[in-house]
Amino acid sequence: MSASSDTLPQLSLAPPADDDPVPRIVPVRRTGQWAAAAVVLVLLAGALTSVVRNDAFQWGVVGDYFATTAVLRGLGLTLWLTAAVMVLGFALGTLLAVMRMSANPVLRAVGWGYIWLFRSTPILVQLLFWFNIGALYPQILGVKTVNLLGPVTVAIVGLTLHEAAYAAEVVRGGILSVGRGQIEAAESLGLGRWRRLWRIVLPQAMRSIVPPAGNMLIGTLKGTSIVSVIAVQDLLYSVQLVYHRTYQVIPLLLVATIWYALVTSVLSAGQHYIERYYARGAR
Repeated sequence: MSASSDTLPQLSLAPPADDDPVPRIVPVRRTGQWAAAAVVLVLLAGALTSVVRNDAFQWGVVGDYFATTAVLRGLGLTLWLTAAVMVLGFALGTLLAVMRMSANPVLRAVGWGYIWLFRSTPILVQLLFWFNIGALYPQILGVKTVNLLGPVTVAIVGLTLHEAAYAAEVVRGGILSVGRGQIEAAESLGLGRWRRLWRIVLPQAMRSIVPPAGNMLIGTLKGTSIVSVIAVQDLLYSVQLVYHRTYQVIPLLLVATIWYALVTSVLSAGQHYIERYYARGAR
């Protein structure tokens, strides 16, 4: 045994000498990713160059009409419609969300039925129904409905009722994301149902509500262009009036497109900071 034990390798526990070479860390080469990125950049540069240098876009005409009074007036109406519809839609949507979560079966059924109806029909059909409400109901409670609602009022009513159905599901999802323990703690303090909702549940639910609500805001901004079919002079309708007179369709559509892109970018930036504000506890 002693002879065989002398031949076994001995493990050295001594620390490495100072002059031992330090292992070199070699970064992973991502040749394929960089090659794909280079191809994408080349394609993007080519597409951008073709758009800028293509005379068919008539960029000079775009610059001439970009800030005209008619276009800015249409832009202002678009922004006003978007703000009004979002405020009214979320106010009604919050009420519908509470109804859907109510213990009362009648309120729960009515809330579900409203959301089902307005999410199941196209917004264009809804607007046309409201625009022709006088043909369906000449009188309501003794009031003649013919020419009662102007195009702008029809747009607000139709868009608000449509957006409220989606806002209700957004708010309901945010409320359901709040832990049951928070609600039970508020109940133990003796807070009423509406005070619990306003002071405890909604502030915590906003972290889940803000992202889809921001998407709805941007969608509503672009969706207001559909009111041009009932002669509401929003941004799209304003440029349509111009190109029907000048026959410069492409540059006027580019004017509307650029304005929509600019406003959407501003709203996206605002959404980012609002999300950070409500997510500060999670960070």
